[in-house]
Amino acid sequence: MEYEDIIFTKEQGVATIRFNRPQAMNAFSPRMMEEIFHAIEDVREDEASRVLVLTGTGRAFSTGADVKAMAEGNLLRTGTPDGAVRHNYALTLRNLDKPVIAAINGYAVGGGLDLSLACDIRIASVKARLAEVFIRRGLIPAMGGIYFLPRLVGLDKACELIWTGDMVDAEEALKIGLVTKVVPHDELDDATLELAEKLAKGPPLAIQAAKRAIYEGLTMTLEETFVATAEIMDRLHKTEDHREGALAFVEKREPQFKGR
Repeated sequence: MEYEDIIFTKEQGVATIRFNRPQAMNAFSPRMMEEIFHAIEDVREDEASRVLVLTGTGRAFSTGADVKAMAEGNLLRTGTPDGAVRHNYALTLRNLDKPVIAAINGYAVGGGLDLSLACDIRIASVKARLAEVFIRRGLIPAMGGIYFLPRLVGLDKACELIWTGDMVDAEEALKIGLVTKVVPHDELDDATLELAEKLAKGPPLAIQAAKRAIYEGLTMTLEETFVATAEIMDRLHKTEDHREGALAFVEKREPQFKGR
């Protein structure tokens, strides 16, 4: 696919999807949505891509759905099944067995915020501004916000943010657990890349298994978690990556994990 509304790059194990409609505050056009899904599937199938980063160009991460396209009834006219397209981002990213980092460079509102919430880690610029603005359109968060927000900030704060649509700045977002860390605006790309490359150098099989175990564990009892993690550990003990990690420790060197 030839990308027009995103910039999709891969380098040293890190794949980056950069939303590229700055003139529209990176609102999701039908074309952009299709391109994002296509790029995520590319990352899923590419063993060399071990980490995915989502970010935006200009003043916004994303302001969500293109209201003009919504008003014209065009938003869902993509190659993705119409009835689920706006819900699939959360499922697609959660089911991606690789770490996903949102580098929030500016405004992340509505569907743009929900998309960031579906990522595993959120690094925000001090210029970031976040809001669940669905209520102002007579709607509710429909791209995962209803699910993710209470789990990140607690029930009462989630209710406040969803019911009011109020904007929070980066420092407030950090305080309430909406983002993982806040960095100076001109250091956002470097800080994100530093973490992404660190994860990309890690043992991919163990990281992927840990991601699945973390999220599946949210719906398990403690006993069920022990059983599940024991099964995972049994598999990981048989991998080349585990042997490499142990050998590197003994030899006092950095391990070279290959995902086998």
